[in-house]
Amino acid sequence: MSEDLSALIDALASYAGDPLGFVRFVFPWGDGELSSSPGPEPWQADLLRRVGEGLSPDEAVLEAVASGHGVGKSSLVAWLVLWAMSTATDTRGVVTANTETQLKTKTWVELAKWYRLFLGRPLFRLEATALFSVDAERARTWRTDMIAWSERNPEAFAGLHNQGRRVFMVFDEASAIPPIIWETASGFLSDADTERLWFAFGNPTKSTGRFRDAFTEGSGWHTTQVDARRVSFTSKGQFEHWARAYGEDSDYFRIRVRGVFPRSGESEFISAAIVAEAQQREAMPQRFDPCVLGVDVARYGDDESVIVVRKGRDARSIPATRLRGLDTMALASRVIELAQSLRADAVFIDGGGVGGGVIDRCRQLRLSVHDVQFGARADRSDLVTGGERYANKRAEMWGSLRAWLVGGAIEDSQDLKEQLLAPTYGFNSRDEIQLERKADMRARGVPSPDWADALCLTFAFPVVPSLDAGGEHPHKPLVESEYDPFAPERMWA
Repeated sequence: MSEDLSALIDALASYAGDPLGFVRFVFPWGDGELSSSPGPEPWQADLLRRVGEGLSPDEAVLEAVASGHGVGKSSLVAWLVLWAMSTATDTRGVVTANTETQLKTKTWVELAKWYRLFLGRPLFRLEATALFSVDAERARTWRTDMIAWSERNPEAFAGLHNQGRRVFMVFDEASAIPPIIWETASGFLSDADTERLWFAFGNPTKSTGRFRDAFTEGSGWHTTQVDARRVSFTSKGQFEHWARAYGEDSDYFRIRVRGVFPRSGESEFISAAIVAEAQQREAMPQRFDPCVLGVDVARYGDDESVIVVRKGRDARSIPATRLRGLDTMALASRVIELAQSLRADAVFIDGGGVGGGVIDRCRQLRLSVHDVQFGARADRSDLVTGGERYANKRAEMWGSLRAWLVGGAIEDSQDLKEQLLAPTYGFNSRDEIQLERKADMRARGVPSPDWADALCLTFAFPVVPSLDAGGEHPHKPLVESEYDPFAPERMWA
């Protein structure tokens, strides 16, 4: 072994009880890729310092971090892995995440980034699923493995032991990891005379579960909650947008920005304050604003078919048409009549279920309408949605409606208000916003929000306005000329 390599090993080993000093020593802060970064953020430094102070063969280090978006969780995971591996011989570790995709494309990719900048890179080899010693004799005993969990095979986590040495476990996006995996993984804590470290990171997306339990008094975990607004490199403008759209005390803002767990109750997607303001705001349509019709077609006897007219910021001046007991042919006739009288720029109809019959009849009578499937894929870019991601078209349209309500005007109806506040929301496994299904709303005794769905349909796709949108508007021709080559006396001369 060369003297330089031996000196490097000794230097790294000197930070066995000082993770913060290690991070400051092994990366080129202020240079190259890190030229704009002076080092760890205050919350990261505090956790690293605390880990070092808590190291003991008698007591396990248990650290749980709940945070808003983009605060540097993945970077901290990479630092902890490299520190644990580099400063104690024959360390064993496991890294997992909420999904295999998250694990491969985010957690491990971030580790690869910091490994590339790492001063001790010559001592370890990073592959697709493992980081291990370059010493062939220690490659099996001095390593960290990336393991995707499976509820059908929780035993994959049962074999992590390293008696008398150092062993660690990392859960990334831990809120979505099921209890059975937590319970199985905890087996490594039984090793005596061993440095045991367990780190759990994630957005606090669920009000129940083992990750949430870690933040209760007496859990044995040391916890940190990071407000993304307190981190130097986060987008403060985006957070202001979310604050206006959802409210700072909304569950969306609590989870995505404040790093606070959602309330135990259900999460409303649109706040009552925004709806109340929209019902009192003066309706001010502009002449060139597009005139759009949204049509929600009734599927059951207690539901109603609703036609909503929206012209720009105004969804009040022309009252909604609410119909019960109308067959698809009669409803199509009402849609055609209204669309023609208003010279509508676009007509969006919910094409699910019996709505397909209304669409077919309108097209048969030569009215151009658009078939909107609520369950279809959301298709607007993050730039249009302000960085929000949606599970389907319905959630995307409701998101556009919610943003519009901040400046729009709607009818002052208690029924409409209740419908706009009715759907709850959550997040799917891809961290996309997902609205409560109508079937689930009925199951808890809440009527179908037909009027609100018709209003949200007016946001299905962008619409280019026309000069005559919204009715008859006499106006001068766009081009005026004294000479008309198509005048009858010239054409028939």
